[in-house]
Amino acid sequence: MKQIITTVTVALLITACNIQDKKNNNKNTEKMETKTALSNKEKAVALITSLETGNKATIAYINPTNYKQHNLAVADGLEGFGEVLHHAPEGGFKAKVVRSFQDGDYSITHTKYDFFGPKVGFDIFKFKDGQIVEHWDNFSDLASANPSGHTQIDGVIKVTDLEKTEANKALVKDFVNTVLINGEFNKLPNYFDGDNYIQHNSMIGDGLSGFGKAIEEMAKQGIIMTFEKSHIILGEGNFVLSVTEGTFAGKPTSFYDLFRIENGKIAEHWDTIETILSEADRKNNNGKFNF
Repeated sequence: MKQIITTVTVALLITACNIQDKKNNNKNTEKMETKTALSNKEKAVALITSLETGNKATIAYINPTNYKQHNLAVADGLEGFGEVLHHAPEGGFKAKVVRSFQDGDYSITHTKYDFFGPKVGFDIFKFKDGQIVEHWDNFSDLASANPSGHTQIDGVIKVTDLEKTEANKALVKDFVNTVLINGEFNKLPNYFDGDNYIQHNSMIGDGLSGFGKAIEEMAKQGIIMTFEKSHIILGEGNFVLSVTEGTFAGKPTSFYDLFRIENGKIAEHWDTIETILSEADRKNNNGKFNF
């Protein structure tokens, strides 16, 4: 009888150990899956990079039945995205993501492209349940270095100061509304640390002094730039992106301005300026903005 009890006890212990091992293995698997799961920001970077690498697996990051396109030159839905890939030039597209950050459901990339010509672009992706359901972008032609020697993509890359995200977004929102839209240029010094301001716009030099010279030169040429409506402010840590609508040289224009904030002041700036496609030439009716 004692032998039977001992045998049963051993069997129960072995079974218990096996169950515990399975639980531990499941926990380890869950931990591994958690570690290897891509963030929405990483998915956005992977999708852009796949334009160059041809990695078709990234298509799974796009919702196949609910994908709204705001690039007015591209048809709506996954079919529109596929059509773009179908018309890739000989040798394929080139796409190097330089910066990326995220704000809630939105992920933002800043990329150097060879996409029907050398370009610099910002892409904004909106995610829902881990898949992309909406996309916006804005492009400028790639240009040579500006008067201060900076290119459209060089400069600080690392995202820092996460705890200051909301304060930095508020600073940029106030700057856009006060200075760019309302034209209160006398308040410019409130947002900068003296003349310490790194500029990546291909036509403008560093500092407020460089900005002033560029405005004077445009005025001499009769070129007027107006900012009329702020559509969205997105940010993570020290990086904040402003999407604004206005006109440039009399044409409806979309302005994407990326600011780096340091110690509560605007320290660095990148942008893309794109003429908004006329209604007759649009391939979707979703609008350039409509966030």
